[in-house]
This record gives sequence, C-alpha cells and structure tokens, in this order.
Amino acid sequence: MALRIAVIGMGAWGTTLAALLEQQGHAVRGWSRRQGNDPTALLNGTDLAVVAMAMAGVEALAPSLAARWPKGLPLLSCTKGINLEQRCTPGQLWLRQNPQLELLVLSGPNLATELAAGLPAASVLASADRDLARHWQHQLSSERLRLYSNQDPVGTEVAGALKNVMAIAAGICDGLQLGANAKASLLCRGLVEMGVVIQGLGGHPGSLYGLAGLGDLLATANSHLSRNYRFGLALAEGRSRAEALQQVGATVEGASTAEAVLRLGEQHHWHLPICHEVVALMEGRVGPADAVRRLMERHLKDEDLPS
Repeated sequence: MALRIAVIGMGAWGTTLAALLEQQGHAVRGWSRRQGNDPTALLNGTDLAVVAMAMAGVEALAPSLAARWPKGLPLLSCTKGINLEQRCTPGQLWLRQNPQLELLVLSGPNLATELAAGLPAASVLASADRDLARHWQHQLSSERLRLYSNQDPVGTEVAGALKNVMAIAAGICDGLQLGANAKASLLCRGLVEMGVVIQGLGGHPGSLYGLAGLGDLLATANSHLSRNYRFGLALAEGRSRAEALQQVGATVEGASTAEAVLRLGEQHHWHLPICHEVVALMEGRVGPADAVRRLMERHLKDEDLPS
C-alpha cells in the first residue's frame, strides 16, 4: 500500500531514505532547514514523519513542533547522537517535548553512500510499542533495506550514537598505523564503554550486540565512507578539531557525542577511557600518540565484560 511520508532533513541520509521510500512506491515529500519555512504544513495528511536531521537540528525543531504535531502521526527518528545540554538521545528529546508521541527509531549499519549506490543493508526499527515497531517494519522493509524490530529504543539510539565515538578512535588508530591487533583491542574495549552507557541510560544490554551496536560499529570503524572515521584519520595527522571538521566537510556527530557522553560519565562516575582520550585529543590537551600511550599505560584490571 502506498503511504504518504514526510522526510524532515534532506542531507545525505534523508535524501537516501527519501529515494528508497519513493522506489517502494510511497508518496514522499521532503523538507530541509535550508528552505527556511515551517515544516508543519508538510505533516498534515501524512502517514509517517521521518526525521533525518543532525542532533543540532532536532534541538531547535522539537520544541517548536511539539504543540502542532498532528495527533496519531508516528515519528521515525533517524538521528544519531547525544544531546549535549539535556544529555539524552534524540528520541528522548522528542518525547520530552511531546510525551504522547508515537515514536520509533531507526539505526544500524546503513552508510548512505552504499545504500544510494544500490547496495543492500539491514537496520533495526525500535519502539517501546512492539505492535507499532512490527507494523512499520513490514511497511518499510525492502529488498535493499531489511528491517528487524525490537523494543529497546533507548539502547538502540545509545549504541548508534556511541559507535560514532569509537569510529573516531578507530580512525585515529588506523591513521597512526598501529595495526590490526591494536584496532581489534580498541574496538573490543569500545564495546565495553558502549555497554556502560547503554545500561546507565536504561537501555537493554543486548542492543550492544545488535545491528545498531556491533553491526554499525563494524561498518563505521572500517570504512572511509564514514565521516567519523575520516575525522579520526585527520586527528591522527595532527590536525585540530576545526581543521579535521573542515577536511571532512560534513557533520561529524561523534565529536559532540563524545563530549556529551563524557559529561554523563563524570556525572554518574562511569569509567570511559576511550571517550576521555578522544575528547582530550579534540581539545588539544594531548597528541594522537600520547592519547594511545595513556590508554596502554592504564592500570591493569580484569576484563569487565558487559552483562
């Protein structure tokens, strides 16, 4: 059945999603902040609203749309990150403004460039409402994008956000040519940090090993198509945060996510050494080689695996 779908945010990811949905036969209308007008009119008479904006765009838009959001219109959040000020996920930010919202989140190994080129991928569609997740799973799955469903939107979003930080660290590791052993060790310890934050924010530990966690981490930590990975490569070359961002030429969600997660870690006394060194490197308080050395010289301990 053809659906009427509004896509809010027409960057690389939003444009790719809109094209996929159109190829399924749905009637898709898009809106971008560059247009400057109000997207509210786009939502009326729509079956689903897909939000594919960066976190900064959600921060500005969610409060203004909350009171005018059409009753019963589901929102599919495709944003990856952690809000720096409110220290919450994009979905939580939407729900704080509109607690009655029918919310779903989409995350997984879905590099936009590969999908746009016609390559297949899989992702997870998460909602606290199982029936809602399963309904839209069947409506939106296609031959190119296979969707799974779960009931852990918080864990799914946190995993999708934190893997960006680990992808930055992976880019630093590769940029310094530290080898496969070091990178494998880094990513394993990165999974532990991701698990700490997922559990700390109320997500399910199992989401760490799903498509939004391990699946997305494997894609973004090993591909030059990943903006976060390329940002890490630039930092390894000795570039400043501003220079690295300019070199990437696009939003790097992992940079602000690392800062937000580190603040959360300080507030809740979480041990997040990789996040700490990524932020220290971005702030110019340590060089790339010294950041790696400090990680390797930490006190010896047990391998505390996420439960």
